[in-house]
Amino acid sequence: MSVAPSPVLPQQTAAEQVRSVLARAISLSLTLDGQTYDLLGAHTVGARGRITLHPPADTPLADHLDRAPLRVLDVRVDLTDIAPTALRDRVRARVTLTGRLAPATPGDLGSLRLDLARVTLRTGTGTEEVDPVAYSLAAPDPLALEEAALLTHLADAHPDLVSDLVVLAGSRLPHGVVRTLPLAMDRHAVSLRCEYGEGHCDLRLLFPAEARDAATAGDMVRRLLTAPRCAHHHDHH
Repeated sequence: MSVAPSPVLPQQTAAEQVRSVLARAISLSLTLDGQTYDLLGAHTVGARGRITLHPPADTPLADHLDRAPLRVLDVRVDLTDIAPTALRDRVRARVTLTGRLAPATPGDLGSLRLDLARVTLRTGTGTEEVDPVAYSLAAPDPLALEEAALLTHLADAHPDLVSDLVVLAGSRLPHGVVRTLPLAMDRHAVSLRCEYGEGHCDLRLLFPAEARDAATAGDMVRRLLTAPRCAHHHDHH
C-alpha cells in the first residue's frame, strides 16, 4: 500500500528570501583584504537585484580600488535579518554575497557595483546556496517592506489575536508556553514564536489565500480564525 506524500506548504523560495532580506536591509557589512566595514544606509538594490554601494567619502574603499588591478576588488557582503519584535533569538536569517566590486561608471568611485558570484542563505533550518541567476530573476515578497510594521502592530495592538492564533495549533503545540510573539509574515503565512522556560518553537499558519499587500495581509490574519481548517507546521529549537 503506497503512502501519499505530505503536502508541501507554500513558502518563499530561497532566492525570494534573499531578495526580501535585501529589500528591507538598511545596513550591511563589507569585507575585503581582511578588513570589515559596516555601511549604514549606503547601498541600493536596483533591477534584477543589482547591488550598488554608495560608501561615505571617509571610508578607505576608494584607496583600495585605486590600488587594485583594473580597479576591481574581490569582496564579501554580509546582511543579517532581525525580527522586529522583542522575542528571543531575533536573528531570522543571514545572507552572504561574494563577488567583485567595481566602479558603477568609469572614474566614479562614489558608486560601486557588486557583480555577484555566490549567494548563501542561512536560516534556522540550514544553509542553502542560491544560484545567482535565480536570485536575479526573483522578486522580494510583496510584504517585505511592510512586514516590520505589520508584525509590531500585531504584537502591540492585538495580543489577544496572537493568543487566539496559537490555539489553532491545537494539541500539536506542547504545553508550557510562557510567551508568544509574531516572528515573520510573508504573502503565504504568518509565523509565531512560542517561547518556553527554555527553548522555543516556531508556528507557521498558512493564509487562506495569498496576501497581495498590507491591507489583505491583515484580512488574511483575521480570516485564519474563521477558516474551517488552517494548514500549519512548527519547528522546535
